[in-house]
This record gives sequence, C-alpha cells and structure tokens, in this order.
Amino acid sequence: MRWLFCRRTQRPMVQDVFSSIIRLLFPLLTGRGRPLAGQSQMASPGQSVESIHQWIFENGDKRTDPWLLVYSPMPVVYIFLIYLGVVWAGPKLMKHREPLDLKPLLIVYNFTMVCMSVYMFHEFLVTSLLSNYSYLCQPVDYSTSPLAMRMAKACWLFFFSKVIELADTVFFILRKKNNQLTFLHVYHHGTMIFNWWAGVKYLAGGQSFFIGLLNTFVHSVMYSYYGLAALGPHMQKYLWWKRYLTSLQLVQFLLVSAHTGYNLFTDCDFSKAMNAYVFTYCISLIALFSNFYYQSYLNTKAKKM
Repeated sequence: MRWLFCRRTQRPMVQDVFSSIIRLLFPLLTGRGRPLAGQSQMASPGQSVESIHQWIFENGDKRTDPWLLVYSPMPVVYIFLIYLGVVWAGPKLMKHREPLDLKPLLIVYNFTMVCMSVYMFHEFLVTSLLSNYSYLCQPVDYSTSPLAMRMAKACWLFFFSKVIELADTVFFILRKKNNQLTFLHVYHHGTMIFNWWAGVKYLAGGQSFFIGLLNTFVHSVMYSYYGLAALGPHMQKYLWWKRYLTSLQLVQFLLVSAHTGYNLFTDCDFSKAMNAYVFTYCISLIALFSNFYYQSYLNTKAKKM
C-alpha cells in the first residue's frame, strides 16, 4: 500500500516555478527594484520583464521543451487570442447565414474524442500504478526513465487535447448554438490551455496526473453523450442522464479541490503555488458549474411547478 503515502524526491529548481515568477514580478508591479542575479544595481521594470522572459524559457522541464507548443508560451497566447477573436466575430458572421449541418463531422469528432480520452485515462492510470504513485502526494519525476517519460507524454497529450477541444466552440458557432457560448464555456476552454501548458512546461508528472486521470474519465462520458446526441433526435430517449453528467463534472472539481487543498497543508514535495492556483481555479469552476446546474435543472423545474 506504499502508493497511498507521500513519496519524496529531490526538488529541482523548476519545482518552484510559480513562486519564482511572483518574486520576479514584484519589482515590476511595485516599482521597488531588486538586485538581479549578477547585478549590483536595482532592477528596472524593463530588466524585470527581461528576467521573467529569460526565466520562463530557461527553467522549463528539459524533457518537454522540444515538444510541440511547449518551449514558449507565445504559440498558446496566439491560439487563445485567435479563439477569443472567433468567439467575438463568429456569431456576427453567422448572423445572416443558415446554421451548418455538421452531423457527420460531429459524430466523427465526438467519438474520436471519446477514444482519445479513454486512451489518456489508460495512460494516466496504468503509468501511475506501474510507477507506484502516491494518490495523496506525488512529486514530479524529472528523470528520463521509461515510466517518467511515459507520464510526461501523457501530460503533453492531455494538454494538446485541450487545444483540440477549442473546436467545441467553433462547432457551436457554425451551428448557431449561441446560447451555449456562455462565460462558463469560454472561460473553461480558454484557461485550460494555459493551465496545462504550464503543467507540461514545468510539472509534467507528479500529482498533476490526478487531474488528468479524473478529467479524461469525465470527458470519456461527456463526449459519449455528445456523440450519441449527434446521431439524431431518435437518440434523445436514451440521453435522460444529461443532468448527471453535470453532477459528475462537479464531483470531479470537488475531488481535485480536496486533493490540492490537502497538499497545501502537508509536507509534500510539489509546488505549493501550483496547488494553490489549482485549488482556487477549481473553486471558480465549482461556483460556475453549480450555477449552471441550478439554472438548467432546479430553477427550470421550479418555474414549471
């Protein structure tokens, strides 16, 4: 039962990435300079920006730096800006056009995402078990051992799947399902690409796997629902469980919150700053999904009565 308990490894410099960025940002945000490494004078805001830029590039996980979209944050920033542009301009461009019939494409897309999610769930689960991961506290293994690299690759694939999932929004726009372009939808899709870029760049493995494990399971169910719904109206009688899908998503966020919250108060060799960020992010998702659940199921039911 060793996998239930904390395991400790030597903490590499990359482990404190978020705390380090905050320390580097301090002079820029406050206007109060600090000596930079190798400098006797106080740092100017310009030097602080340059130092942050240099730190981001030089202190990532050397195993994942060469992988697609990982080395620099700029490709992800560009993808995000294009995404926001599509969200803003898409509905306007479709306003006087007929919604597109994307049934064949949606069937292929959704069931492909099911297969991808099942594969990633398998990789997170099997690799964590073979690596004897702790489900309470697990530092990142930055070695190039086969299992460490397998987990890092699973994390990268999970990150890349979040880029692919931006297509969900495009399909809503092309089908003129603008009622689904909610703040929750855009916020969740837009932020996840940044969250997991940072995860793969600096923390590809360790207890990051727990988020991927839960999320790929939930998405296997979610895209199964969407795939079945795309088959046509005759499937609606089999899709009575939609509200339970939202409940499953809420359970996911509660579990991740409990997992990261626990490690904020234990001696776990994993970035406290990252745990704090994930905990705060999950609280925001719990609030937004709870509101969606209430408005979609409870409030509607009350109005009918």
